[in-house]
Amino acid sequence: MSEEKEDINEQSESNENQESCADDISSWIESIDELSEIEKAFGTDELCGKTILDIGTYGIKPLYIALKYKPKKIIGINDGFPDSYALIEPKSKLFVETEIKFYDCSFFNDVKLNEILAKEILNEKDPKFDFVLVSKTLHHLRSGACIAERRDPKHSCKEDEKCCIYKFNEKEIFERLLCLGKRLIVYEVFDPETPDADKIRGRGGHFTTNEWKQIFGFLVKSEKYRVKLIQPSRLCLDREGLREMDTIFRQVDVLCFYVERVEEKQ
Repeated sequence: MSEEKEDINEQSESNENQESCADDISSWIESIDELSEIEKAFGTDELCGKTILDIGTYGIKPLYIALKYKPKKIIGINDGFPDSYALIEPKSKLFVETEIKFYDCSFFNDVKLNEILAKEILNEKDPKFDFVLVSKTLHHLRSGACIAERRDPKHSCKEDEKCCIYKFNEKEIFERLLCLGKRLIVYEVFDPETPDADKIRGRGGHFTTNEWKQIFGFLVKSEKYRVKLIQPSRLCLDREGLREMDTIFRQVDVLCFYVERVEEKQ
């Protein structure tokens, strides 16, 4: 290989490394900004000594939470979780007060998830985590049939899986999530400028205004759940508050809220 080609390859590799570093830094900064809203949903005075299940984790927020609030245990699961984060927690003395474990596991892999939960549950009499965090992940938990055919009669899931738009079964998903934890915290953000493989699905794969109305309508009208909105405004959501949500959904791309079963409030 000529010196000129070697120089080009080295420059290309250097540029890729710089882009990777920039992406990592951006990810850490974004997580700090997001955590400023999410921590309000936790009630930070309640975190010490508590347990957290982080579904769809990237590993960054749990590390921040552990350093700042020292909960007893944080378990993170994600399908295709990067190994690099798993190497952080056992080697740092900063995390001695919080046990942190990350697993490569899909929320829909019942066998593997149940194995993890059986190993990590602390109290058999009260097997739930104190908190379940679903950050920028709820829209990935679509489990219903593909609805793309309603928009395009020529659509075929078998031929064009990437263009599938799956239905979100709010009753099924919220029931499953609240079987895992006492308080479910949800953070969702849509950034049209950020590259995302999900962008090919509807509104970036994120929920449409009608889907959000359907989700909150189910939670409130069932009268089984207590819903508190954190971002963009702080309010306990009831039937009257649902009327205001349509305007909110159309004006913001960030939502943070938490859900509890009514009977579980102390």
